[in-house]
Amino acid sequence: MFVQDLSEFIVKPIMSNNVRIIGIDPGLTKTGWGVIEISGSSLKFVACGLIKPKNNNEMSDRLQVLSEGVKQVLTQYDPQCAAIEDTFVNQNPTTSLKLGMARGALILTLAQYNLKVGEYAPNKIKKSIVGQGHATKDQMGMMIKVLLPTCGEISEDEADALAIAITHAHYRQT
Repeated sequence: MFVQDLSEFIVKPIMSNNVRIIGIDPGLTKTGWGVIEISGSSLKFVACGLIKPKNNNEMSDRLQVLSEGVKQVLTQYDPQCAAIEDTFVNQNPTTSLKLGMARGALILTLAQYNLKVGEYAPNKIKKSIVGQGHATKDQMGMMIKVLLPTCGEISEDEADALAIAITHAHYRQT
């Protein structure tokens, strides 16, 4: 009886523990986004950017720009999960409502791509990154550069989005 070694024909699936996370810092004038990849406890910068609807556009057009911008990012970077900053209540209730509309449009877009969305309060994000819940924007930006040294020069909104993604990496359900 002839037995052939079939090991060269067996295709073994490549298992990857890498997970891509998109973090979103919502805003009507500037929405920051950042994508990181985690492998175990290791963090890797993938990309970040801003989505900037025109201020003089109708609300519906601005929300559409946010949604379309996030769709482009999702298609290009293919994250497995997402996180977004919770709305904090401003002194001006109209501002809070408008920010809530932006968050709603962004969360819906993420859900349409079958992504589970973690929501984090600003103080939890700051505590996760800097160690205290009342960190300044400068402290946050500095720590993001320490944690993700290949991110280069980034805006405050991009740093916040990356911080949201990192916070989700710390707290997400595996």
